[in-house]
Amino acid sequence: MIDNYFSGNAEKINELKNYWHQDPKRQDLHDEFIENSLSNFYIPYGVAPNFLINGKDYCIPFAIEESSVVAASAKAASFWAERGGFKSEVLSMRKIGHVHFTWTADAQKVRTFFYEVKSDLFKGTEDLTANMRKRGAGIIDIELIDRSDIEPHYFQIKGIFETKDAMGANFINSILERFAQIWKDKAEASSIFTATEREGLLIIMCILSNYSPECIVRTEVSCKLEDLFNGKGDFPAEVFAEKFIQAIRIATIEPYRATTHNKGIMNGIDAVVIATGNDFRAVEACAHTYASRDGQYRSLTRCTVEDGIFRFWIEIPMALGTIGGITNLHPMVKFSLELLGNPKAEELMQIISCAGLAQNFGAVASLVTTGIQKGHMKMHLMNIMNTLECTPEEKIQIIDHFRTDTVSVAAVTEVFKKLRAKVNKDS
Repeated sequence: MIDNYFSGNAEKINELKNYWHQDPKRQDLHDEFIENSLSNFYIPYGVAPNFLINGKDYCIPFAIEESSVVAASAKAASFWAERGGFKSEVLSMRKIGHVHFTWTADAQKVRTFFYEVKSDLFKGTEDLTANMRKRGAGIIDIELIDRSDIEPHYFQIKGIFETKDAMGANFINSILERFAQIWKDKAEASSIFTATEREGLLIIMCILSNYSPECIVRTEVSCKLEDLFNGKGDFPAEVFAEKFIQAIRIATIEPYRATTHNKGIMNGIDAVVIATGNDFRAVEACAHTYASRDGQYRSLTRCTVEDGIFRFWIEIPMALGTIGGITNLHPMVKFSLELLGNPKAEELMQIISCAGLAQNFGAVASLVTTGIQKGHMKMHLMNIMNTLECTPEEKIQIIDHFRTDTVSVAAVTEVFKKLRAKVNKDS
């Protein structure tokens, strides 16, 4: 396959091979995660220390390629650790899936039929739910949803599930497919419907929803207003708080700002989701849908000052797992979970929400004080120097030069060329 694309280009082939694992067994393991695997794609893996969550200390793993995220999160975590840390609780862990179908039968007949066969849906899936029920999980409820107001003859069988420490996608989808088969079989045998009505049933699809508004975690930080240190002696805490609250308010009412604001939250959340082997695309999709739940895209965080207390919090849904999938296979995922003390899914939800809140606090605090670019461009400077292939000695000189000057690609390139020209001249 490689030869088909690179025509035997040894340099390109060797570049791919350079990212193969030295242990062939480990490489085989990675290859089997996906189809048509050619190599491994590395991103940096770092840690953010100083997180005090519900009285417990954590060092949180981040897998991310963007500079400043780990540093900002760790700095915010340290700030709040001195003020009582993060308080987090999981409000619910319920997940949802649907059998989507159309049925040209009378809607009232469909509703009557549902209540007749609802118990059969539970009984007919007992073999699939047995192990989950032993862990106190399984099917919580089954509902019939009539959506014929938005699409002719469109209905859903909505399953509400609890999956404990498993993300549960395969579990839920298997049950939904069984629901569909039971529903179809019972309909064909039912005397409620005419032959024509029975023929009018069409199962469209059976699939879990990555929107899980009932699988939600709430995390907050708080302190006395006078303890709200902002890093600048000439910037009173009251002014900082006022600007901070207004920044959150702007992200709540203005979708253009809300998009970037929430992207910053997901910088922290996604990095930990990836490091722990969970599905960051599902977490992202769920978060953004939740941010739009009232019809407008809004900030996921909120902030108030009441009775002299500054409070900053997030409520966010996320479906996570600490067993199943690649959590028991990928070596770095296992390392991440061990680093976190092998948390259950509920605890991992709390940890990850704290990472998102910390990242958001750090970003907004920078925006309303020094500006975002000071810290970001300091980190970006290293990427520019690596692109220019600077020597260690040149890096030291360039970093020293830009302690006061503004960083830009053009400015760094100009300084680099002068340094290189001087070296060539001297040699």
